[in-house]
Amino acid sequence: MSTLPLLPTTVVGSHCKPGWWHLVQEEACKGNLGPTDLQEALDTAVDIAILDQERAGIDIISDGEMRRGLHFYRTYYARLQGVQTAPPQRRLGEPGYDTRESYEVVGRIAAPEGMGIVREFEYLKAHTRRPTKVTCAGPQTFTWGVTLRDGYRDDRELLYDFARIINAELRALAAAGATFIQVDEPAFTRWAADGKTFAEIYNATVEGVQAKLALHICFGNHHGRPTAKRTYRPLFPGVLAARADQFVLEFANRELAEIALWKEFGDGRELGAGLLDQKSYYIETPEDIAERIRVALWYVPRDKLYINPDCGLHPTPRWVGLQKLRNMVEGARIVRRELGAE
Repeated sequence: MSTLPLLPTTVVGSHCKPGWWHLVQEEACKGNLGPTDLQEALDTAVDIAILDQERAGIDIISDGEMRRGLHFYRTYYARLQGVQTAPPQRRLGEPGYDTRESYEVVGRIAAPEGMGIVREFEYLKAHTRRPTKVTCAGPQTFTWGVTLRDGYRDDRELLYDFARIINAELRALAAAGATFIQVDEPAFTRWAADGKTFAEIYNATVEGVQAKLALHICFGNHHGRPTAKRTYRPLFPGVLAARADQFVLEFANRELAEIALWKEFGDGRELGAGLLDQKSYYIETPEDIAERIRVALWYVPRDKLYINPDCGLHPTPRWVGLQKLRNMVEGARIVRRELGAE
């Protein structure tokens, strides 16, 4: 990471999907694609995500999570023993968290062949020279997405079993050469209404992982709808006990509300500030982004500030997402020039 510019730009994880990607998913679900067909399509989708980010000028890129289906973590349930699919709770009306397929834990969970994120990273590493970030949902989010039927005394026991499985994957990622790993937790209020508990769960998840570690806390992103109360204040200062080198938080969607918390509680670590609203069809201009960066710099030291969207771009139309990323990069360049660091 030593070659990064001041105010590095990055992404949270998922990239906006081309229209044909959805057609591929539909045909795969119908059984109309062979394994080679699907592999070729998903490889191409990752190639496009890499190219899009490189062309936009993003400093630290991801693989766009293009292999993860329509949601950033639910694909992995199919790779776990002890989890089975159940029908959605609601089929009528507008799409929401309750119109997707659901999952049930029916026995002890295990991932004897891993979660597959190492293979995702190895493809990314082989196809770019840019610095990279690898993402994985955290145990609170995985536990929130299932109904416990059997195998565990309670959800808390299941939560820490998810932490164990994720920890093994993160250690394998670091061993494979991943130098920047992010844990995503949009579904945290059910178990970690206070920051101390949150930090304990996170630390169990990343124990022994030798890489730069980020903790992404947001409020949900499915069809632009949150799933948690949109405030970070109850988490501070307890969450600072998390062994994270960087906190990745959303601010743009809330018009920079609570960014002053970093002035109040910041302890010298990095902040990946969400300064681009991926939920909105309004395409921020470079000057919009530059103004948000200037505000963030009132509260965050310039050498500790990273610039990113609030959350992943997977629900954002590609034509919107691409221009947003380009303008985010240009907004960072404007402020760099003002600081004499371009």
